[in-house]
Formats: sequence, C-alpha cells, structure tokens
Amino acid sequence: MTVVKVIEVVGESKDSWDAAVRDAVKQASKTVRNISGVEIYNLTANVQNGEVVEYKANCKIAFPVDGT
Repeated sequence: MTVVKVIEVVGESKDSWDAAVRDAVKQASKTVRNISGVEIYNLTANVQNGEVVEYKANCKIAFPVDGT
C-alpha cells in the first residue's frame, strides 16, 4: 500500500493563474521528490488601480511517502 503525504503551498505569477499553479509545483519540486498530483482549491489576485497585478493559487501537492 502506498501512503501519500499532502502539503499546502501558494504559487504566484504576474501572468496568469495557470502560471501560478506551475510556479507552485516547480518550487515544491525543488525539495519534494516524486510529486504525483496537485489540487487547486483557491484562486486569488492582487489588484492595483483597477488592474490585476499578481495571480495566486493555493495548491495541495501530493507525493508518496518513502517506505523503509
């Protein structure tokens, strides 16, 4: 049986929510091995002067726990 751990991270991008999700996965993969899935559960943005200036994606990142 595989045990999966889930962590929560926030990705950010000046371009889009898609890019924010990709940022979250890319940054998490620097310290987490074998990421197997991502769930996006909240999308937000910062607004200045009536314009969206930064997109944010709250993500849950799943990966298997190494057995010993």
